[in-house]
Amino acid sequence: MFERFGDLPLHVLVIHLTVVLLPVAALTGIVFAVVPRWRRVLRWPALVLGVGTVVCAYVAKKSGEAFVTAVPTLAKLVALHEKRGNLLFWYCLIFAVVAVAAFLLLRERDGRTGTSRPLELLTQAAVVVVGVLVIWQTIRTGDAGARAVWEGQLPK
Repeated sequence: MFERFGDLPLHVLVIHLTVVLLPVAALTGIVFAVVPRWRRVLRWPALVLGVGTVVCAYVAKKSGEAFVTAVPTLAKLVALHEKRGNLLFWYCLIFAVVAVAAFLLLRERDGRTGTSRPLELLTQAAVVVVGVLVIWQTIRTGDAGARAVWEGQLPK
């Protein structure tokens, strides 16, 4: 199921979506959490994108595993990429949870949130920290994958 899309390995297609969607979702969540006046506009996009990170990371992970199964000689080359991708999936799962929490807790009512100030600050901090981790780990994972594929193949 996760091996091919037509004649192409699914992983090659999915990673391009992943490297765009994950940082966009994280940045949307961060802005939603820290800029109260934008919450009304970003509330639903932050939720959908936050949950979407898990789906995207899961498909990228599974399609990568299928790709390595189909081409076993890649296993050693992509070991670091795979390790970082597994961690990225967990960061995305945590991000989805904090995105749902932010969606529920950071509503605006008459210019104020419906939660206590400490809970609001904790939720905002969680979204920012985990969002930054998602961006950082997306870059690290993509870099490891690109190096595995292109190292020694590009002209200097």
